[in-house]
Amino acid sequence: MKYITAFVTVFFMLTGVAQAASCGDTAGGFGAWKKAFKSEMRDQGISKRTLDASLNGVRYDTRVIRLDRGQKSFKQSFERFYARRTKGMVAIGRRKMKKHRSLFNRIEKKYGVPRAMLTTIWGLETSFGHFMGKRSIFRSLATLAYDCRRTEFFTAELVAALKIVENGDLTPQQMRGAWAGEIGQTQFLATRFVDYAVSFDGDNKRDLYRSVPDALASTAAWFKGNGWVAGQGWQEGSQNYEVIKKWNRATVYQKTISKLALQLSKYK
Repeated sequence: MKYITAFVTVFFMLTGVAQAASCGDTAGGFGAWKKAFKSEMRDQGISKRTLDASLNGVRYDTRVIRLDRGQKSFKQSFERFYARRTKGMVAIGRRKMKKHRSLFNRIEKKYGVPRAMLTTIWGLETSFGHFMGKRSIFRSLATLAYDCRRTEFFTAELVAALKIVENGDLTPQQMRGAWAGEIGQTQFLATRFVDYAVSFDGDNKRDLYRSVPDALASTAAWFKGNGWVAGQGWQEGSQNYEVIKKWNRATVYQKTISKLALQLSKYK
């Protein structure tokens, strides 16, 4: 975990200016940007095999740019957003907590993050693993890293995605998800995967797509690693609510997580 953090830091120290200068808002410069990016990554120690497998054939995705610009759902009122996103979720969440009771017991013992919070994240992010997305993560991240709006943020995610492949956790073909490059059943960003993903099902492979234990334990590891205080609540103004704010920057989403988790906390 320390290696990737240092890697990303050094990367921006050496190439941040070049990356910012070469960003663009049309497909015209994408090919040149990708060539320069691959060269920089080779200089930083990423293998040619990983770079070719991950980035060869990757094209600029105009739909990803439109989706990035048009996140209108987060501009809805909290009441409307909550009603739309949580319909039927309490009942399903109760069944999931009952089905995976022994798993949640183990996760809570190890990480101190309550099952209600983990179930809430699982449900809101992918409807309990049903909608993880099918887009090429490398196409999305390369497009967003090249785009000038959030170049630095998504370049770090693209570097982390390459490290996932380089480390042998996933192949480029397996890395498919939502439009912003999210991975697995709780929609981990690539940097989160590198720093917090764990194997919790005994096979020593970090599989956030097919393994419910891995996905939920990794989420708990992220919450603990970001300051979650075991045994305390998560009302607005609390330390744990600050952790929720790190998970997602949208205020309506933060409030939705808090309220839904509170509803689910009534059940075991």
